[in-house]
Amino acid sequence: MSTENSLLGKGALVTGASRRIGAEIARYLHAAGANVGIHYGKSAQEAAALRDELNALRKDSAAIFATDLADVDALPALVDAFTRWSDTLDILVNNASSFYPTELGTVTESQFDELFASNLKAPLFLAQSAMPFLRDSRGTIINIVDIHARRPLRHHSVYGSAKAGLEMLTRSLAKDLAPDVRVNGIAPGAILWPERAMNAAAKQEILDQVPLHRLGQPADVAECVVYLAGSASYITGQVIAIDGGRSLGW
Repeated sequence: MSTENSLLGKGALVTGASRRIGAEIARYLHAAGANVGIHYGKSAQEAAALRDELNALRKDSAAIFATDLADVDALPALVDAFTRWSDTLDILVNNASSFYPTELGTVTESQFDELFASNLKAPLFLAQSAMPFLRDSRGTIINIVDIHARRPLRHHSVYGSAKAGLEMLTRSLAKDLAPDVRVNGIAPGAILWPERAMNAAAKQEILDQVPLHRLGQPADVAECVVYLAGSASYITGQVIAIDGGRSLGW
């Protein structure tokens, strides 16, 4: 992990940051010097453990914030709570995501609402709430999209549609918030296996579609977040695939 202080003194709010890729993003932003807000929905224990881990490295440099991202009315309060703690909001990472299959013929409205709430609705309304602070700091938004925003995944029509919307939102926000705020996205491929059970054959089938023939690591995504948040000062409106080449075609 890089310890370069490229983001020294910056305030970074990461949604869904208590576990998995979100936690690694928080660690990398922190290692680059940022003060990190760890948002969580239900994983309070993991969020507190990560906060304590980061604060042990640098005192008062991490805090936790619990919010139901499906509650749009609660999102301005999340931004306000973070800025009261950090004094500045320079980096917003929309990482939180619900992910599960919705086989056609069984899709429910509640599934649609849940998948769109975390993957598209919350990023839009969080960006809107954060806009004044990000404009003041000339900050950046980084949305965690998915390679399946462009290439559909079987039985994931709702999830894929929500992520496709997030990719378009990324580009739209980049236009609407320029020149003060840069907005980019990252589209991970096979980085971590889903938490639901997958057999060895299914995993191997995916790896056979990856030109680099291996699973990625959360650090691959986190390093790109730090790059986009820091030195990529002339990049906006872009979505970078971190997928070992899988999106080249399968």
